[in-house]
Amino acid sequence: MKGSLIILLFFVLGIFAGIYQMLPDHFLENDYSMYALYFLMFLVGIGIGSNKKSLDLIKSVNFKILLVPLSVIVGTYIGVSVFALVQDNLTWIDSLAIGSGFGYYSLSSVLISEVSTDVLGVIALLSNITREIITLLLTPVFARYFGKLAPISSGGATAMDTTLPIITKYIGSDYAVISVFSGVVLTILVPFLIALIL
Repeated sequence: MKGSLIILLFFVLGIFAGIYQMLPDHFLENDYSMYALYFLMFLVGIGIGSNKKSLDLIKSVNFKILLVPLSVIVGTYIGVSVFALVQDNLTWIDSLAIGSGFGYYSLSSVLISEVSTDVLGVIALLSNITREIITLLLTPVFARYFGKLAPISSGGATAMDTTLPIITKYIGSDYAVISVFSGVVLTILVPFLIALIL
């Protein structure tokens, strides 16, 4: 949990730095987070490339690898359906659309805002950011108590980028290929599923 708490601390510090404008304008005008993400992806790529077990794992699971993103979709839809039953503010369709972001908050919130309402778009943004933060914080717990595929499922679409470094740290770089594959499939499906639902 120490690593997750450090990540949360940096996230909170970033929020305060943004709220109180503690950074120079030049820093805020440029999106350095993308460069940091590129660097993280480069390091994860090195880890995958240097681990010969990664390709062996893909060969051994063959078509079964498709079950990972499929289980994320089914599990997410079951979860948001249960949520829709216990509250009165969102319809079942709205809940399915929000869940269809699978953690990809930047795209899903914009798509939902355009097709539906801005309020639903903001709810999608917050819900999907929460999914990503939960994955960043609880990956060690998920891996220990629910198995190595649990953090990948929790990360959803983010399992291929922002949550990938923490996922590979706790479940091993040999599962990074599965994580990236699942994240890519879910990312591709996000706009289609939202459009289909709404």
